[in-house]
Amino acid sequence: MTLGVLVLVLGFFFGVSFADILIITLVLTIIAFVGDLFILPRIGGASAAGADLVLAFLVIWALGAFLFDPDISAFSAALLSSLFIAGGEFYYHKYLVDHLFENETERVVRTPKGNLITQAEFSEDFDKGTGNYKEKQQDDANMS
Repeated sequence: MTLGVLVLVLGFFFGVSFADILIITLVLTIIAFVGDLFILPRIGGASAAGADLVLAFLVIWALGAFLFDPDISAFSAALLSSLFIAGGEFYYHKYLVDHLFENETERVVRTPKGNLITQAEFSEDFDKGTGNYKEKQQDDANMS
C-alpha cells in the first residue's frame, strides 16, 4: 500500500524518480512494521494510525530533503503522502486489531470508561476474639 500511495503522490504529482520512491518505501515500511508489532497492540488502531501519520511525514520529509530535486518541496510532498498513507493505515490497523491481535488488544487497550468502572465489596466482619462478636450476634437476633 505504501509503495502504491508514494508512486501516485510522489511520482505523478511531484515527479520523483521511482528509485527514490522505492528507497523511501523500504525505509518507511521497515520502521512502520516494527512500530505496528510493538505499538499497535498497546494503543489501538486509531492511535497507531496517527503515529504512522507522524512517522510517514518525518521519514518522507527527511529522506526527501536528500533525495528529491531542489525544486520539489519535500514538506508538501511529505504532508500529502503521509495523509494518504495514514488513511490507508487506519483501515489496515482496524483489520489487524480485529483479526490478528484479538486477544492482545482486549487485554492491553484500556478505555477511559473501562478504567472508571469500580466494584464495591460488601462483607460482614466476624471477629470471634472480642466480646463485641457475641453482642453483635445478639443484636442481629433481636432485630430479626
